[in-house]
Amino acid sequence: MSAEVLTVGPDHTLRQAARMMADRGAGSAVVLDPDAEGVGIMTERDLLKAIGAGLDPDTERTGAHLTWDVVYASPGWTLEEAALAMARGGFRHLVVLDDGEVLGVISVRDIMRVWAREKALKTS
Repeated sequence: MSAEVLTVGPDHTLRQAARMMADRGAGSAVVLDPDAEGVGIMTERDLLKAIGAGLDPDTERTGAHLTWDVVYASPGWTLEEAALAMARGGFRHLVVLDDGEVLGVISVRDIMRVWAREKALKTS
């Protein structure tokens, strides 16, 4: 899990979100909207869909293009549980929440890194 979570607001433009994601090497950003319940997520895929549809990244706001229907992981989930949730849902990022607080984001890359390291340790 990456505990350094990139967050954006619902009023950031798509270009601002994309720039921040690119600068951090992040495939997603957690969207915190004080006027909404829950936590949303803006992913590379959300950005691609909006740009591919011909929308202006300098005027379109993240709040109109993010995913609010998010599957959240709890801190006690195993890597296998996280991987299964991602495979079932067809997504690559899980927001980790504990009592409504964002603790981090688990990505497919995080899972692969751990499993590859474990495999290397077993074979050496």
